[in-house]
Amino acid sequence: METQTTEPREETLTEQHTESMPRGRMGKVTGVRIAATGSSVGAEVVTNEDLAALGCDSEWIVRRTGIHERRRASDDVATSDLCYEAATECLKRARVSVDQIDLIIVATITPDHATPSTACHLQRRLGAIAPAMDVNAACAGFMYGLVTGSQFIAAGNNRCVLVVGADLMSRTINPNDKKTYPLFGDAAGAVLLTPGQEGGGILSYQIGSEGCGGEMLCIPAGGTRQELTPEAHQQGLQYLTMDGRNVFKWAVRIFDESANQVLNDVGVDASELDLVVLHQANQRIIDSAVSNLNVSRDKVFVNLDRYGNTSGASIPLALDEAAQAGKIQRDDLVLLCGFGAGLAWGTALLRW
Repeated sequence: METQTTEPREETLTEQHTESMPRGRMGKVTGVRIAATGSSVGAEVVTNEDLAALGCDSEWIVRRTGIHERRRASDDVATSDLCYEAATECLKRARVSVDQIDLIIVATITPDHATPSTACHLQRRLGAIAPAMDVNAACAGFMYGLVTGSQFIAAGNNRCVLVVGADLMSRTINPNDKKTYPLFGDAAGAVLLTPGQEGGGILSYQIGSEGCGGEMLCIPAGGTRQELTPEAHQQGLQYLTMDGRNVFKWAVRIFDESANQVLNDVGVDASELDLVVLHQANQRIIDSAVSNLNVSRDKVFVNLDRYGNTSGASIPLALDEAAQAGKIQRDDLVLLCGFGAGLAWGTALLRW
């Protein structure tokens, strides 16, 4: 009897589950504002031409990703160091003293240590007297942190919440992986949340996860599931593995669904948006997502070409650059969306 050819079992399970699972949870958090932003990036500029020595094709990188260069932190710099620089800049612009901070949230998948948290390192270095915690949701981490921090403000329990997204992704990528190594960079971005007008803040949000797709973006070894033994290290299992094709399809689909649900929730048309900031993963993902949303491309902020994929830092870094360039004004409608490993995502419509 002839045996039928089938797709690999993992891919089939992933596609079946992600198509059938319920989507994320909706909500809103008004009466909150982003008072200021700040950012910091790795000191070393690494161009596509610099990667040619590793066998990477510069033209392929641009054509497939839109990335021309990325930033790398020096070996003596840890994630909390970039967090500190971004946070200090943010607090200075907000004219808020360290002793006014009520809560510190750091979104990262590249912590200084497994414990203590990177947020506690940041709290210590700032000299703040505040609780501090990390959030691990990869490229969606900042969105999770933003929603969480906003809840503390809206509940009346905090008045100043510092949310930082930061990752040193260059420490997670295998230099021998020619397709993945050029994609990532190192950065941190910070926002300070404070009470605002009742009509401002997060008008609608959706956060969600589809853990059945976790194998699409995964660092296999280094946790309790698989120790980082010498054998695992020799096999390169300490590095990020990525199923680029399926991540691409999932990212475009999840943005299309979540963005439309968030906009429909408050009756806002895409044409009314003043700015769109997506996770800066890949120019083709951004182009496909924006095309489906039918929003003017001049309203979509992109800095992927200069920084690459900075994971949890991606959105706050872009927000800071957009704010400093005068591309965001008070009362503007801003759509944010982060998506990545987990699989996890977060989409929010803000009244700035």
